[in-house]
Amino acid sequence: MSRDHVQSDERPAGPLPDGGAEAPFLELLARGASADAYEQPVLLARAEGQPAERIAALEAAKLRALRVRSELEGRRRREAELSALFETAHDLAGLRDLDAVLQAIVQRARSLLGTDVAYLSLNDPKRGDTYMRVTEGSVAARFQQLRLGMGEGLGGLVAQTARPYVTDDYLQDDRFRHTLSIDSGVRDEGLVAICGVPLMLGHHVIGVLFAADRRARVFEREQIALLGSFAALAAAAIDTANLLTETRSALADLERANEIIRDRSAVIERASDVHDRLAELVLRGGGVHDVAAAVSEVLDGTVEFTENAPARALESSRAEGHAVRHQEDWIAAVSAGGELLGALVLRGHPGLDPVDQRTLERAAMVTSLLLLARRSAAEAEQRVRGELLDDLLDGRDRDPRLLRERATRLDADLDATHVVLAARLDGPAADADHEAAARRRLWSAASHLAATRHGLAAARDGGTVLLLPLDAGDTATALARRTAHHLGTAVHEPVTVGASAPLEDLATYPDAVAAAYEEGRRCLDALRLLGRRGDGAAAEDFGFVGLLLSGDRDITGFVDRTIGQVVAYDERRGTDLVRTLDAYFASGMSPARTKDDLHVHVNTVAQRLERIGRLLGDDWQTPARALEIQMALRLHWLTR
Repeated sequence: MSRDHVQSDERPAGPLPDGGAEAPFLELLARGASADAYEQPVLLARAEGQPAERIAALEAAKLRALRVRSELEGRRRREAELSALFETAHDLAGLRDLDAVLQAIVQRARSLLGTDVAYLSLNDPKRGDTYMRVTEGSVAARFQQLRLGMGEGLGGLVAQTARPYVTDDYLQDDRFRHTLSIDSGVRDEGLVAICGVPLMLGHHVIGVLFAADRRARVFEREQIALLGSFAALAAAAIDTANLLTETRSALADLERANEIIRDRSAVIERASDVHDRLAELVLRGGGVHDVAAAVSEVLDGTVEFTENAPARALESSRAEGHAVRHQEDWIAAVSAGGELLGALVLRGHPGLDPVDQRTLERAAMVTSLLLLARRSAAEAEQRVRGELLDDLLDGRDRDPRLLRERATRLDADLDATHVVLAARLDGPAADADHEAAARRRLWSAASHLAATRHGLAAARDGGTVLLLPLDAGDTATALARRTAHHLGTAVHEPVTVGASAPLEDLATYPDAVAAAYEEGRRCLDALRLLGRRGDGAAAEDFGFVGLLLSGDRDITGFVDRTIGQVVAYDERRGTDLVRTLDAYFASGMSPARTKDDLHVHVNTVAQRLERIGRLLGDDWQTPARALEIQMALRLHWLTR
């Protein structure tokens, strides 16, 4: 659809008589005011009897400011969470006092989740229960001395099942096995809502980390995940402390024999070296291959990260939580939360010292943390890109300046020429789980493509929609075909892609994105009806065939694409090219008969046909184009 056909119910924002409506809200944003304070400028304007236009502008500015405030608060919260995790990791890297590290973890968990109490329990294998180890915010002595049997209460159930549990009212929740001692301790502390996550070493639960409130509340998924991250750090701190204890014991034994001292000192130096290197890599934002290179130097071998290690050895390493030997190599699984992410493989090193083995295992754990951090950052960017495209498709944000600013933060340029592409899987689905997994792969591949092409992507209508820039000399058809091939290769299934006509100046005309998406979907439906699954095409490829196949026939769009330039020329110049074109086809494409029907000189007909050729292109009289033009002419006269 051309820019001239776009209509909007909104008037362009002009200067307000009393200055910009955004000014008071910018001041509120600058000084970090509470959400309630944003009502004051509107209330004051009403009290002063200011014009309705001014009050409406203030209302709109207030909503935009509140969205900005919410976004800033979310960013500050995420920054605080990441900062706390890295600070805790830094404490762990320089671990000297296990109690101090665990206390810091509990304090930061309580602070970031905003709970009244946070506490940590450890399992006692000898007594077969779990006991309070560290508390923060607790005021009841009996609660601080609680011991929970396996399966008793929320904490005992977490310790027994190795799964997180959440309740918004513990004493009224019949999912848990209540005991007199536990319920009495909870009442003494006044706790109501409780969230508990397991502390895991490999597949073994060593304790539970809790966050609790003295009032009913619902713990969000992100909060549970954050508490789980702190639990992983706490487990790592305990494991590191145990490792240091083992190392000190080994040093005591080595002191009894000079030869053992010499042998073990080299091993310990390597372990210390890799510990320092890995800590440095984490702090300066190193990648997976940096970790492999550092461990290669320390172990005097070749360490590689791979996603295709031998399946049996990889599964054995994940199940045992240790590196395992496979022929002449050692394999350490890289996993997180039960998900297998790959493996670190030490090549050609069959004889491996236990400390070196632990070094390889520690490197695998660091690798999993780096992969998760990279994935979290990528997913966050994907969500932001999807939110911007959703707003463009739904018309929720119409301020060109804000749209451009949001796009710029994502390295996208809404002033460039773009194409909207609708993509959908077309492979056979074995079951619902297989289809859901394929859709996730399609979304991931589309998001990656959008990020690398400086575009946007969002999941919609069971498929994916992309907004990609169109390079000079490129066409919407070629872009659709490349996208179909790229996505199909990435997800290992056929992906069909329909593309809109090129769009310009999206920030000023955001409504054009929704119309272009519908056009792309119609092309997608036409491809599927024609049996061209796994292919890509644009609206210009189908002409009136696409119009016939489409469930929602866009007659105006077809006429505009086919003869719109001729119609517009007549409207601007007052010429009669459309009627000449109609008479030319009606007379069998004979200029002589055309001049008789129009009662003009044959030279006039020739001049008009030459002008039509320049507007429609040199191929306008080929059979295929001529058929489409005649169809468009018929529809043009019928719709007048």
